Amino acid sequence: MNSRTIPLACGAVVLVAVLAITGARPFNRGTWLLEVLPVIVVLPVLWLSYRRFPLSSVLYVCIFAHAIVLMVGGAYTYARVPFGFQLQEWLDLERNPYDRIGHFMQGFVPALAAREILKRGRYVRTAGMLAFLVVCVVMAVSATYELIEWAMALALGQGAADFLGTQGDIWDTQSDMFCALLGAMAALLLLSRMQDRQIMDTRP
Repeated sequence: MNSRTIPLACGAVVLVAVLAITGARPFNRGTWLLEVLPVIVVLPVLWLSYRRFPLSSVLYVCIFAHAIVLMVGGAYTYARVPFGFQLQEWLDLERNPYDRIGHFMQGFVPALAAREILKRGRYVRTAGMLAFLVVCVVMAVSATYELIEWAMALALGQGAADFLGTQGDIWDTQSDMFCALLGAMAALLLLSRMQDRQIMDTRP
């Protein structure tokens, strides 16, 4: 193992442990499974593709953080996460904002992933076009997720309330997508230079 493989392996072990803990007694088993499904799918893909297509360290860290957000949200359901209630009290909000954190991450992390793939593949020449396409990818991902939520609501009926986590907000879909947009913009503004340096140092 090299100096990068050890922390990645430790991170994977931690995520598997958290997955097991959150899945032991979730608030709703079906909701937990739906929320953590991206983690279950992505973890093996990242592990199997590491040698051929290693990602930047900053992207791995962000994926780790996003996975934790998803698993905690799945364990409690987003509207019932204790940390969200604490934020609600601190910020004097009308609803538990943990769902907004989840959708912010849904923009933040895919933005970095899309940016890295586009940049390393040399599909885009200019920084402006790269940023534009990254935002487009993020909004497509966010819209697709909202369509999946809609389909699940139709399929599950009343049982979809925990998965949707709208908390009575009629503009929840639009707010979720706006949070994803903010996440994408934040990722581009804060981490683009760091990611560029790490991409230069990354060797398959």
